[in-house]
Amino acid sequence: MADFIKNIIGGSKPSDTPVPSADSDFADFADAPSPAPVPFETVAGGANLGGPAPTGRPYTKWYNIHERYTLSDFRAEGIILLIIAVIFTLHYIGTKLNRAKARAWIKAHAPVLTSEFAVVGFSGTPQQTEQDPEKLLKAKSLFEYATYATGRQNVAFMDVKLSLKKRFNPIMTFVETALSFFFDSFAAPEDSVEFVLYPFDGKEAQIVPALPGATELRSKDSKSSFDGFVWAIVNKDKMKQLREERYDLSITFTKDNNKLPIWATVMSESAEVTETLLTNELASAIKKAGDLLDYIIISDQPVDKPTKMDETIPRKRLYLRYRLPSSDNYDDLAPLLSYFVRISDHLVASAHFRPEVLRKIKAVRDENIKQIQKAAEEEKAEERQAERDRARKAKRDAELNALDAKAQKKYLEKEREKELRKSAKKQTVRA
Repeated sequence: MADFIKNIIGGSKPSDTPVPSADSDFADFADAPSPAPVPFETVAGGANLGGPAPTGRPYTKWYNIHERYTLSDFRAEGIILLIIAVIFTLHYIGTKLNRAKARAWIKAHAPVLTSEFAVVGFSGTPQQTEQDPEKLLKAKSLFEYATYATGRQNVAFMDVKLSLKKRFNPIMTFVETALSFFFDSFAAPEDSVEFVLYPFDGKEAQIVPALPGATELRSKDSKSSFDGFVWAIVNKDKMKQLREERYDLSITFTKDNNKLPIWATVMSESAEVTETLLTNELASAIKKAGDLLDYIIISDQPVDKPTKMDETIPRKRLYLRYRLPSSDNYDDLAPLLSYFVRISDHLVASAHFRPEVLRKIKAVRDENIKQIQKAAEEEKAEERQAERDRARKAKRDAELNALDAKAQKKYLEKEREKELRKSAKKQTVRA
């Protein structure tokens, strides 16, 4: 009882010797020490079998790109990048040169255009104040620019097209230049401008809208018309090409004139037309412009040869084309443009010729109309003949299908004999 009370209040000291367990099978492990982790040692050249990577990272050159590659390894890429850089540089420089040349042209000719026309450019509003000349020109592509002018007596409107060399593509320019040396059909690349002027020719009522002030123009309809003809002053270097490419110039004859320089000639349907149109002022402007001028054409005939009666209807047009100087100095060319715009006034006032001259001019057109009519009649005759042949064949097939096999054989034999008689008769007539 006393020992029990001592155990409860802790009075007794624990025994130093362990009390033997009732299970004597594990008596040998009772005094075994607790296991401790063994540090991991990496074996040189050994695999870690997917285990944790060693803490110490060995040095290797594959972690340094400047030691792994050299510039010689990127030689092909460098050449490609260099070619791309050259192409983009040439493209940028060529585009800038074309844009600068177009700006120089419009700055030199804007005073002439704005003084002759009420509306210049594509804005569609009259010029109230002086505008920036560059806004009057519109870029259609990297080598084509255009402008438009309207609002003038005796002129409905005028289209202007500026065509420049493809400086942004030197390879294409070189190819076109090389081909022009060997083939006449390939024109050498050049900077040029073409004007196409559309006169009213008494059609103000059809063109001018019904706005306040338009009645004044309609009252002068009869005064803005002039006789139709084809007349031109062309550069002799372009004469053969123009005669081949343009139908209207193919019906004219060529004759030199003392008023013109040696490099230019007149293409006209009548000498009286030349006397009326080739004024001293025009001759002076042509001499001042020099051989940059390609042509001045006044025509009421189409550029392409007409093949239908509707295409033979006269439509009067005025054309001017000249090449741009490399120096961008247009002091000698501006007077030519000024006279070209005002030539419509001279036509209205003076281009009314004697009946004998008009009959001679009309005779050429009537001959072409007769040829077109003859070709149209032959075409219609061929169509009618083809229709008759189709009807005859349909009738023959219907008759043949209605017969039995024996009757069909006889029908075909008779048809063959008939064809043989016809062929024999033709040979007899030829003999």
